[in-house]
Amino acid sequence: MISEFPPALADALEEKGYAELTSVQAAVLEPEAAGRDLIVSARTGSGKTVAFGLAMATDLLNEDGKLPPAGSPLALVIAPTRELALQVSRELEWLYGKARARIATCVGGMDASRERRTLNAGTHIVVGTPGRLRDHLERGALDLSVLKAAVLDEADEMLDMGFREELEAILDATPAERRTLLFSATMPRPIVALAKRYQKDALRISTVEDDRGHSDISYQAVTIAPSEIENAIVNLLRFHEAETAIIFCATRDNVRRIHATLQERGFAAVALSGEHSQNERNHALQALRDKRARICVATDVAARGIDLPSLSLVIHAEIPRDAETLQHRSGRTGRAGRKGTAVLLVPYPRRRRVESMLRGAKIPAEWISAPTPEDIRVQDRERLITLLMQPIEFDEEDRTLATRLMAEKSAEDIAAALVHAHRASFPEPEELLANTPEAHRAAQQERHRPGFEDTVWFRMELGRRQNADPRWVLPLLCRRGQITRNEVGAIRIGANESFFQIPRAIAAKFSKAIVRTADDDGDEGSILIEASEHGPRESARDNRKGAGNDRPYRGDREGRGERRGPPAHKPRAFKGRGDRDSAPAPRGERPTGKLGTSKPRGPKKPKK
Repeated sequence: MISEFPPALADALEEKGYAELTSVQAAVLEPEAAGRDLIVSARTGSGKTVAFGLAMATDLLNEDGKLPPAGSPLALVIAPTRELALQVSRELEWLYGKARARIATCVGGMDASRERRTLNAGTHIVVGTPGRLRDHLERGALDLSVLKAAVLDEADEMLDMGFREELEAILDATPAERRTLLFSATMPRPIVALAKRYQKDALRISTVEDDRGHSDISYQAVTIAPSEIENAIVNLLRFHEAETAIIFCATRDNVRRIHATLQERGFAAVALSGEHSQNERNHALQALRDKRARICVATDVAARGIDLPSLSLVIHAEIPRDAETLQHRSGRTGRAGRKGTAVLLVPYPRRRRVESMLRGAKIPAEWISAPTPEDIRVQDRERLITLLMQPIEFDEEDRTLATRLMAEKSAEDIAAALVHAHRASFPEPEELLANTPEAHRAAQQERHRPGFEDTVWFRMELGRRQNADPRWVLPLLCRRGQITRNEVGAIRIGANESFFQIPRAIAAKFSKAIVRTADDDGDEGSILIEASEHGPRESARDNRKGAGNDRPYRGDREGRGERRGPPAHKPRAFKGRGDRDSAPAPRGERPTGKLGTSKPRGPKKPKK
């Protein structure tokens, strides 16, 4: 198929070593996709950039396979983050390099005046982030009047980060007859709505099943005690000694904590999260590329667009929210024929959930125990022998010093000193609890917060369908029950009801208080709160047996006093839980409006 491309593209692909196309690249070039709007779902690392680069070739090249003179852009690629935009730009530069394409990159953190001069000089393709592109559009520097193809790369992430207004402003400025290629890992409602508004007769392409699991990635699931996650990370890093590794966390607080822990242990690590400025991100990424750092601790969104060819190890410090996130994170490794390892840290109580997720996604994961100090020492010995047996060029000074050492010590003592010096440069491994049933039971017992060994479940007649959320449920319980937040245990949000724990010692006092304050708390006073004989699990079991019309309760989460549940108000900037991180937006690239500033809604008023 490569030989059928215009000569400029065919030569570029051959120089890059392309013998055949990936599944997503072949799919966008099928006859039924020619000239049509496309909605494409594909895995990270599946060659999406080259795919849409080839797909829009018919819109850019003349019949003789050449580009017209540079002027107003013919193609526009919009990416969610600066790093991803720069990566896309580099890919398109080699793909269209022999066609002499002029490509302009417009991202936050760069010189905007220089970008405007580049646009005014004429371009064929523009790649940028939503905020900076809209800025150039409003200033009159970006002319989209003759645009033939618009590409939205990782569109779901752009909407999650709050760039809807920017995307709509940009697309509204393009000709109605342009092609729109929408690449999105998932298809939530906002993506479907965007496709309906800006696409016509779009062809849906999904290569998710073809790429599922990444054949070059070895998945491992490590069962550990919940309190030993950081120690397990240390041992995994020491065991694999990867050239470059990424540790994924769900929140910026966890990024901060794990990064500090690794630095204290002597690891060369950098951090990436929404609290870091663009300058700090640049320094961190450069440290990874220069090998001054080998480990990156990051949130999902902050790691968007990171391209590290030497990355061979991905550690999921926290369980991903779904299989899509797991595979998207893991897809950072195992690229371009290289082998990679993805390790999922699974606390004992969460194993069943993870097994179900892996089974549903058809990911073949090997369940193992965390490496022990002895396992690590065995690996160290083998690595050291391999290192010392490699051929090395010595100069005369080296041999003179070696002769002096041989005269004063035996060869065995000198070799032992070399081994000792080599081992001293590595952080010490950690002793972990044995992966045994006894350890599992001990970990389960440790999960209880002090003072919550004996608790009473209470029930409240509000659930997800009534916008119940721990952020306002907890203050409500404190007001109605006249207690402090430290006296409320686990909160479990169900579909139409919620449950929470109160220490048995104050349960009677709490029950009296909620009756006494019922008439003094406005609308919230009419919310029924009562003791529950069974708690959330029995309620869920009743639902599964068909009691009532409610769905089975699925909000029950294992964890120490965990207060989680779907957010009552989900602003565009966040996906899933409200504590997820969002990517940093440099100046000139931040979303407009009062995104993320809305207060969570309270409960719906009960019907009279």
